[in-house]
Amino acid sequence: MDAGRLRMLRELADHGTVAAVADVLSMTPSAVSQQLKILQREAGVALIEPAGRRVRLTDAGRVLVGHADSVLAALERARAEMDAYRTSPRGTVSVSFFPSGAAMLLVPLIVRARDRGVEVRGRDIDVPASRAPQQLAEFDIVVVHRDERDTSDWEPRFTATELLREPLDVVMAADHRLARQDRVRLTELTDEHWIGVEGGLMVDDVLNSIALLTSVKPHITQRVNDFRVVEELVHAGLGIALMPRYVLLTRPLVRLPVTDITVARRVEAVTRSGAAARPAVGAVLEELRAVAAAIGSADA
Repeated sequence: MDAGRLRMLRELADHGTVAAVADVLSMTPSAVSQQLKILQREAGVALIEPAGRRVRLTDAGRVLVGHADSVLAALERARAEMDAYRTSPRGTVSVSFFPSGAAMLLVPLIVRARDRGVEVRGRDIDVPASRAPQQLAEFDIVVVHRDERDTSDWEPRFTATELLREPLDVVMAADHRLARQDRVRLTELTDEHWIGVEGGLMVDDVLNSIALLTSVKPHITQRVNDFRVVEELVHAGLGIALMPRYVLLTRPLVRLPVTDITVARRVEAVTRSGAAARPAVGAVLEELRAVAAAIGSADA
């Protein structure tokens, strides 16, 4: 069986539709359908079946997906072993970041990796951390952030490297009634208007954690994903917001740490299992850890 077709079946299991697989693999839906039909002929059994206007895997298809994971992991290890014969890492490594992570990590990562002979191709994509497995169809490394209380594990076919724990502070306009304090308690913010983000993203997860742990439900009046726009709204006095501590502000806002609850995000680099054995990917992960460590030590 062709490894490329097995990967298509794996992507169909992850994404659920032929159109989504085609989008991930930069193919046309008809081309994907044709390749899946060839895979069925090779397997000698039906692997997918109609489900309304969509398709779903048959029992045989799900079994083959399990074998596909093993085959693709073995190919990844084989490629890593071949790469290991090189005397030094080289080539291009693609890395996806959440936007504030790209602002914080991408420039020093590019510079440091280039010094080791590796080119980093970075992208900023604002999606929940749970989408990392799907993004790994396109990227070698996916850097994600999530509420530090989220302790859910990644599937065994993925590996997460912890880079940074970053506290979240409350930001407010300089003329806010609490702006002259050194710190703030959530109980002091009960009646405040909050600038939040889209549901499912890290800051929204943290705000939901706050509501569960303290029974103080933040009153969210605006949902904006771009921290620069959040700054403008807070600067205009339209609300307060949570902001990661190492995000550079362009407006003269006041940052206050929260005292009555721990509020932080965890930043991780997610790869396919075995990918770090490739010298270029391993070198980029090393440099990511070094860049993140330098940022974290500045706050120590």
